[in-house]
This record gives sequence, C-alpha cells and structure tokens, in this order.
Amino acid sequence: MQSPVLVLKDSLTRESGSKVHHANIQASKAVADIIRTTLGPRSMLKMLLDAQGGIVVTNDGNSILRELDIAHPAAKSMIELSRTQDEEVGDGTTSVIVLAGEMLHVAEAFIDKKYHPTVICRAYNKALEDALAVLDKISMSIDVNDRSMMLSLVKSCIGTKFTSQFGDLIADLALDATTTVGVDLGQGIREVDIKKYIKVEKIPGGQLEDSKVLKGVMFNKDVVVPGKMKRKIVNPRIILLDCPLEYKKGENQTNAELVREEDWAVLLKMEEEYIENLCVQILKFKPDLVITEKGLSDLACHYFSKAGVSAIRRLRKTDNNRIAKACGAVIVNRPDELQESDIGTGAGLFEVKKIGDEFFSFIVDCKDPKACTVLLRGASKDLLNEVERNLQDAMSVARNILKHPKLVPGGGATELTWPYEAAAVAFEAIPRTLAQNCGVNHANGENAWTGIDGNSGEIADMKELKIWDAYNVKAQTFKTAIEAACMLLRIDDIVSGIKKRQAPGSNQPSKPTIETEGDADNEQMIPE
Repeated sequence: MQSPVLVLKDSLTRESGSKVHHANIQASKAVADIIRTTLGPRSMLKMLLDAQGGIVVTNDGNSILRELDIAHPAAKSMIELSRTQDEEVGDGTTSVIVLAGEMLHVAEAFIDKKYHPTVICRAYNKALEDALAVLDKISMSIDVNDRSMMLSLVKSCIGTKFTSQFGDLIADLALDATTTVGVDLGQGIREVDIKKYIKVEKIPGGQLEDSKVLKGVMFNKDVVVPGKMKRKIVNPRIILLDCPLEYKKGENQTNAELVREEDWAVLLKMEEEYIENLCVQILKFKPDLVITEKGLSDLACHYFSKAGVSAIRRLRKTDNNRIAKACGAVIVNRPDELQESDIGTGAGLFEVKKIGDEFFSFIVDCKDPKACTVLLRGASKDLLNEVERNLQDAMSVARNILKHPKLVPGGGATELTWPYEAAAVAFEAIPRTLAQNCGVNHANGENAWTGIDGNSGEIADMKELKIWDAYNVKAQTFKTAIEAACMLLRIDDIVSGIKKRQAPGSNQPSKPTIETEGDADNEQMIPE
C-alpha cells in the first residue's frame, strides 16, 4: 500500500464540504442574532467596551459590529456588509445583516436536501430581480419640497433609534441640514455631501432641546487677541487664507553670519517690512475678519488690531472649506493674489460666544449657505455620541430622498409581498423581528401596504401611519444581503493556519514549531 501523501502542512487545518456550509451559516446567524434585537422602534441598546476601555452605547448595527473582534472568516464578511451599507446609503445597516443571516438559514434546509449551492444561488438571484421589480411596482414618488411628508419619512427611519423620544427634533435637524447643503447639479440631479459640508459639534451640557442647525458655521476658536479685537461684527467682510502671516523661515537649518552689528537690525527690519507688506495687501480690501489656517505672528496681530480687524488663526482645513461655502468667500493661498471677488460678504453676523468654559466663534445668518453646523447639546458624552450617530443616519436618509424621491412602505410591509416561498420566509425575517421586539406573533398580510406597527405590534396600514422607507435604502439592502448570502453559500473549503515564511535559498529544515491550541487561535484574532 502506498504511503499517504502530505499536501498541506501539519499546521494547517482544512474543512471542506457541507461541514463548511453549516459552519458558515452558523457563524452568520450568530452575527445576525447579536444585532437582531436592535431592529424596530422597540429596539434594545447594546453596550460595548471598546479597545481603549471607553464605552459605546448604541443600536446602530454598523457601530456595534465595528467594535466586535471576530475570529470566524464568514462572520467577518458579514460585518463588511453593514459597513458597505453604511457607506452607500447610511441606513439599514441592521436590516442587511438580519436579512443575509436569514437567507443563509433558509438555504441550510436545501443544503441538507443535497441541493447544489449554485442552484440555490441562482434561485436567490432570480428572487432578487423580482424583488427589485416588486419594489419598483409599489414605490411611490414624493415631492421633495413637501416638508410634512419629508418629516414623517425621516421620522420613521430614525424611529428605531434611541432619539425617537425627541422625535421631531432630530428629524428637523437632519432635514434642515441636508436641504441647506443640497446643490443642484442640473438635469434633476442633486448632490448632497453630508460628510464634507455638515459639521456636527457636540458640546456637553444644556438639554437636547437646545440643539439647532445654524444658518452658517461655528468652530472652537477665539480671536487671536481677545482684549483688542472685536468679538461681534454685523455683516462682516471675511477673508480666508491658507498661508502663514509670519516671516518665512529657511527650509532647513540656515546660518547667517553677520559681520557688522547694523546688519542685524537690517535683517529684523526686513522681516518686519515683509509682514507689514502682507498685512497692507490684506487690509487694502477693508476686511472685518481675517481667518488663516496657518500661524499669525504677533506683529501681524498688531497691524490687524490697529486697523480694527479681528483675526483667527490655525483653523482646520475642513472648517475653512465650510466657512468658504457658507459665506461665499474663496480661500486664497497668497495675500498678493487677493481680489474683491474672493471676499465673503454672505454672512450676517460674526460673534464669539462662551459655551460651557470654551469660546466658540459663530459665523451665522448667512444669505445662502451651502454648508452648515449642527449644534448638539446633551447631558453626557455617551448620549451625545449616540445622538450624533442617529443624526448621521437621519441625514443620510434625508439625502437619499433628496437624490431619489421615491418611497416604499415600511414596517416590514415591503418584505411581506413575495412571490417565492423560500425567499419569502427569509425576507419575512424583518417583519418577524419587528413583531418579536414588541412581543407579539402575527399573521400574513395580503395587501402591499400592510405591515407591522413597531410600537404596538399590531398589523396596520402603513400608509395611514406614515411609516416609510426610502426606496434606494431598501434596494441596496436587498442587493447586499442576497449577494452576500450567495457568496457565503459558494464557499466549500476553508483552509486556516498561519504559514511560516522562509527566506528563499535557506534550505536547511527550520525547526518544527509546535503551536499550542491557544497560539493558533490568538494569531487569527488580530484584526486587520
């Protein structure tokens, strides 16, 4: 008899066949179960300890999974799902995971019956196409300018979040912020960049009700010389720079050898004149407020305060961009290139206020701001973080609607209208979970608008309750979930174990390293 042939190294473990399918399905279900209870208006919160020992209290699917450190490869790819969903549409992170988990769970029965995974995948893809077709059929367009409609939509999307008790507040904030920064690109396309032009400033203290959207921007800076410079300017002329207003130093260590005493005075004089020139060039335009991203020397401060100009230095680049958008200024790189058109005159008021124990500069009452700041107040830091996450979701929803003004019924109603049995069972996960989180059982709905009222658990007409989902969130959710389920189903072999790399050319046999079970596990758990 032949001696057995070793293909894989001893340190590698290999699982294949149906064992892998079951393992993957179990892992994915485990991930789905973690965040299943965070779906719907009666959802629970999760409390996580992150690596730095801080705590995160949230029910945003993505935030939870981001903090988890997971060893199983299939579970890892499930987590990627919620991240994609978060980046693409910003909402529905929990639904994606729950759906994908159910898809795999349903497939398990078929695998036991010896169906080939590719057959199941094909059926799922067919179901996906039909699902999207059904979505198109039951979706309805809305008018973006109808505020009450938009409010009810954003509210139903964040009704599942912790802040739903401050209901309209967050929805109002999100709508105001997104409608402010929306830019029409023509041809009916709207570009809403919430990452770049909406800043969320969290300031502990005060009550949540004090939160508001500023018609402009604010930042955590005071004027350079608080005593001399004005802290309140009405209709300021604003100049934004991103160059230092101080004497340029040499690139590397420069030595200047002076022979005569007087030359030193000449050098200093040159520095002073250089700065004076810069200031004169700027003051020519009679600004009221000069903001630079870089440093501002004492001398320059002196010239500015003499001319009655307020100055702010070392501002973040992102903040500077926002100010430019808000008051219509252009950021200038060199003072000698200033033009009248670069000056921002769109702001109605500049003032420095003290909130808590820090100073904040406000540039507000702008005419047509294309950037804004959302000011959040609240009791504790954890609360504020959670409110901010909810606001992010709410703004994403508002942005999605501004981009695609189409709606589908919420409350699991969309998921209840299904042509296939297997896929239907999986899709029902969403309404089923909604119901479970309220503690009731339910029957099937025939009407496309029948869903579950997440607060009472009753079966109700979603049209009357104004529970909506945005069309592209739903579409993205289905696509991501089904594609992921197909991908995980197709895996039939997992080879794990860390390969030891040898330097090329060293032929001598390396000492066999004996890995205890503990080591083997630890090494895989290091997150990428």
